[in-house]
Amino acid sequence: MPINRSITREYIGKPIRCKAAICRKSGEPLVIEEIEVDPPKSWEVRIKILYTSLCHSDLTFWKLDPSVPFAGFPRILGHEAVGVVESVGKYVEEVKEGELVVPVFLPNCGECRDCESTKSNNCSKFGSKPFLGMPRDGTSRFRDMNGEVVHHLLCVSSFSEYTVVDVTHLVKIAQDFPLDKACLLSCGVSTGVGAAWKVADVEKGSTVAIFGLGAVGLAVALGAKQRGASMIIGIDLNQNKFEIGKQFGVTDFVNPSTCKEKSVSEVIKDMTNGGADYCFECIGLASLMEEAFNSSREGWGKTVIIGVEMHGSPLTLNPRTMLRGRTITGSLFGGIKPKSDLPLLAQKYLDKELNLDGFITQEVDFKDINKAFDYMVQGKSIRCIIRMDH
Repeated sequence: MPINRSITREYIGKPIRCKAAICRKSGEPLVIEEIEVDPPKSWEVRIKILYTSLCHSDLTFWKLDPSVPFAGFPRILGHEAVGVVESVGKYVEEVKEGELVVPVFLPNCGECRDCESTKSNNCSKFGSKPFLGMPRDGTSRFRDMNGEVVHHLLCVSSFSEYTVVDVTHLVKIAQDFPLDKACLLSCGVSTGVGAAWKVADVEKGSTVAIFGLGAVGLAVALGAKQRGASMIIGIDLNQNKFEIGKQFGVTDFVNPSTCKEKSVSEVIKDMTNGGADYCFECIGLASLMEEAFNSSREGWGKTVIIGVEMHGSPLTLNPRTMLRGRTITGSLFGGIKPKSDLPLLAQKYLDKELNLDGFITQEVDFKDINKAFDYMVQGKSIRCIIRMDH
């Protein structure tokens, strides 16, 4: 059944009541409650969310210890989504009511030195703003029915029928783009494909090693395959990931638990005759980052760190191992500049050059959102799409 994309002008300039899935305690099921969503302030947009999906980062924030400064309970999670503009605040000219948009966690103001540069996708104007509220003033646009403030997540909070997003965190896409695929552009898939295309710049005939075959790792494989990599090695403890990985271009598989007396890096060096040209760490463990670097080829091997180290562990490398030309670099959102690059990725899907369909393993209704968490915790999901109920 087609999802309802229509909007009403009834609440423009006024708070709107809707349902949201609220994370009230670390690791506990989300609670669907009625909340009140404020109208957008200057440079802000209120969106009717149509589809959202569950990213592993949502799982990380869901499990955060309440003592962590930016844990922020109660909170509305979710940052991969697609929606339609319900209303806009003062000074917003980029989008208008009724247009289809994809919210993104990474800001793109288009005005600062970093946004104007081709060297990175940082935004020095809004890139280090608060996790708990809106980027310009740090306050929330959500309240529960008791008047208590409900915090934001990554400036998106898509597990709500309506949310408010700063215009720097919004990308307009083609109005005929398939809605259930559009939310995949918000984070994981774009991160992986972008890391292969923009950060590593994988070339034809090269060898690639990917540590972690979740959605991001599989997207790296997809990007490397499209660039013509001759060997794409997936490293994962889940043996079932090899069959899944083949669909995205993985040609070889290494299960660290079966390497016996050899380290993973030694196995990869044997497979690639000296080390992979490009290595990608997609888990977020300092030990794996080191192993990925050690798996790269002397002379020109490049290691791209995509995973977020959430344990505070330092990365330790022997400086001597870098003297022969190996490099290591970080990558946030795969080097993607949201406003200019996401429409290009969307067009590649429409041109059948980018497979988004294969990432979708389940779809649930909003009322069953906790099933999406169960699927991911059990390792059964690449991406579970959540259809909002209107």
